[in-house]
Amino acid sequence: MRLCQTVTCHTHGYLRVFIDFRCQLLGSSPRNYPSLLGGKLKKTITFVAVLAAAALSFSATPAANAAATKACLALDTGGVDDKSFNASAWAGANAAAKANSSVTVKYLAAASDADYAPNIKKLVDEKCNIIVGVGFLINGAIVDQDGEDHGPDGSVYPGTKFKNLKPLQFNTNESSFQAGYLAAGVSKTGKVATYGGLNIPPVTIFMDGFAKGVAHYNKVKGKKVEVLGWDIAKKDGLFVGGFSDSAKALQISKNFEQQGADVIFPVAGGLGGATAGNSLTSKKSVVIWVDTDGVKAAPQYRKVLLTSVVKGVDTSVKAVILDQANGKFSATGYFGDLKNKGTFIAPYYDLIRRVPSALRTEVTKLGNDIRNGKVSVK
Repeated sequence: MRLCQTVTCHTHGYLRVFIDFRCQLLGSSPRNYPSLLGGKLKKTITFVAVLAAAALSFSATPAANAAATKACLALDTGGVDDKSFNASAWAGANAAAKANSSVTVKYLAAASDADYAPNIKKLVDEKCNIIVGVGFLINGAIVDQDGEDHGPDGSVYPGTKFKNLKPLQFNTNESSFQAGYLAAGVSKTGKVATYGGLNIPPVTIFMDGFAKGVAHYNKVKGKKVEVLGWDIAKKDGLFVGGFSDSAKALQISKNFEQQGADVIFPVAGGLGGATAGNSLTSKKSVVIWVDTDGVKAAPQYRKVLLTSVVKGVDTSVKAVILDQANGKFSATGYFGDLKNKGTFIAPYYDLIRRVPSALRTEVTKLGNDIRNGKVSVK
C-alpha cells in the first residue's frame, strides 16, 4: 500500500486541479485507478474538477510534515511552453521548489488525450506526493466540476463528497467583463470578437463575461458595439474544436478582421499566438490575451496586446504544493476573484496610449464596482 496525492489543473481556461488527492493503492491493477485510468472513480482516488466559475480543484489530506515532497505535473496537450495553463502551472511548481528546498518537481507532457491516463499512472508509480493533472479533459468522470463524484457519466446527484477534497475556483467572468468593457471603449469600428478552443465551461465563462462587459458598455454609453463569436442569449459561439489547430485559429482571426473586428479575445490557450501573430502582420486588430499576462508569457506579441485576462494558476499551484510540504494543507475551498486578486486584467503596457485616460478610470472603477457588488457580471 502506498499513499499519493494528485492534483489536476486547467482546461485552457478552466483550471482543474486534482491537488494532493490522497490515494491508497492496493496494487498496480488498473481497477485500483479512477475512471481516468479506465476504471470507475474510487473513493480512494479522488479526482476533482472545477465549477463553471472556472477553477482549480484539488483534494488533500495533509501528510505529517514529510521530509520531502515530490510534486509532479501531468500536462495537457500543447507542451510545457504553451504560454497558457501548462506554462503557468509549471511556473508555479518551480516557484514552490525554489521557495522550499524539500520540494522537487517534474512533468510529463501529453501529445494527445490518450496520454493522460498513462502519464498519471507513471507519476503514481514514481511515488509522487502531489500529481497536478493539467487539463479540463483529463478526467471525464466529474463533469459538473464541483469536486464531487457524479458517476462515470456525470448523472448521479447528489454526488459523493470526499473529506480530502479542496475546491479552488476562479471567477474569470469578472475580469473578462472588464476586458469586454475595455474592448468596446477602444474599438474604432464598433465590432469586437472572441472565439474559444472548445465549448466547455472553463472557456465559455471568459467569452460570456467578455460579451456581457461589451453589453454593459453599450448600456452605459448608449452605444451599439457588436460582439462577433459569442451569443449571450444562446450561450454559444465560435470554436476551434481544440487547442492545437493554429491554422484554424489564424483563419478565424482573419475572418473576424474581414468582418470589421478590431479587438479580438481568443480563449484558446496558446492559440492566442496565431491571433496575435496575424494582428502584427495585418495591423488591423489588437488582442486580449487569456490565462497569463501575455506580455510576460509571449513578449514577441506585446505590440498588439491590449491587456490580458489573468488567472492565478501559478500562485495557486505554488501555494498548494508549499502547504502540502509544510503539512498545512486545508480542505477549505478557495474562490479566486477580483476581490482577492485570484483573477485580474494585466497592464496596458505598449498600448496604454490606445486607452484614453477616462476609459482607464472607468475600467478601474468597474472592477471596484464588481468587487463591491454594485455591478453584476451574471
